[in-house]
Amino acid sequence: MARIELESVTKTFGGTQVIHGLDLAIEEGEFCVFVGPSGCGKSTLLRMIAGLEDISGGEIRIDGDRVNEDPAVERQLAMVFQSYALYPHMSVEQNMSFALRRTGTPKAEAREKVRRAAETLQLTEYLDRKPGQLSGGQRQRVAIGRAIVREPRAFLFDEPLSNLDAELRVQMRFEIAKLHQQLSATMIYVTHDQVEAMTLADKIVVLRKGRIEQVGPPARLYGDPDNLFVAGFIGSPQMNFVAVTAEADGLRLPDGSLVASPVPLDRLASGRRYTLGIRPEHLSTEGAGERLSLEVDVSENLGAANIIYGLMSGGTRVLVEDRSGRPISSGERIEVRYERTRSFLFDAEGARIRG
Repeated sequence: MARIELESVTKTFGGTQVIHGLDLAIEEGEFCVFVGPSGCGKSTLLRMIAGLEDISGGEIRIDGDRVNEDPAVERQLAMVFQSYALYPHMSVEQNMSFALRRTGTPKAEAREKVRRAAETLQLTEYLDRKPGQLSGGQRQRVAIGRAIVREPRAFLFDEPLSNLDAELRVQMRFEIAKLHQQLSATMIYVTHDQVEAMTLADKIVVLRKGRIEQVGPPARLYGDPDNLFVAGFIGSPQMNFVAVTAEADGLRLPDGSLVASPVPLDRLASGRRYTLGIRPEHLSTEGAGERLSLEVDVSENLGAANIIYGLMSGGTRVLVEDRSGRPISSGERIEVRYERTRSFLFDAEGARIRG
């Protein structure tokens, strides 16, 4: 297990800076997920930690030792890529033991390490097969096994599930989470999928345009986002955002109705515009609380819930995850309700206003 620290880390390609002075600490045994949209710098940051990409400024430390100039092989980190990168002419056992054979590990020791890793990953019966005889999920497990046998100081995953179909992604998420519990290893995982981030991470790092927007446990980022970007990125379906105007007796919605503010009104400037955030799962056609009037555009019955796509007067779209069981039809006018304390308020710059 390793503790990994980044201090004022920057990266520049030509004259363009893509990583902007990041500070971050990843603790021993922690499962840390880098998440963000395409182009936010998450894979670049992972490659800099791995030693596959030079840093332009700042410092990277592993267990307190500066590793800026250390080549990848000396950092003792194992990386699992989006592509499986398996040798098609080698068996599963040969693929998993390849790095050990390259470093002169005795055959008996290498065989025992492969055996243990294969048992952990449920690959024992496939050791004699070639990669072409395996499913996508099995090939990804072989790639992970190849990393395990090296007994690295930390595991780095670069979008390892992107090439799998939806069912296999769910299965592999479970297997990676179980692997972390078994190994108690430090893991850094890159994904653009916030569902993967929420289900796997001890700590999530939300990145945008090469900067850290917020760091924290999944529940904190979901329930206490620092800004509009994090609020919209974490949570599925995405949070609803409604433009409102602060007045003396509440927040004025685009359709002219009033709702209560989640923060004291004396914290707000009367007449100024803000953004009200409400998660779809916190809206319901039943119960008490603040009201929104919607015209149903589309209603999708998923069994456990109705996903309602509604429009407020003025054209603001609102998504509702309704679990009341009430049938909803397109074109219907409905009222949905939410608790004021479960809504969020953001200023014009997107910063969260807390009560």
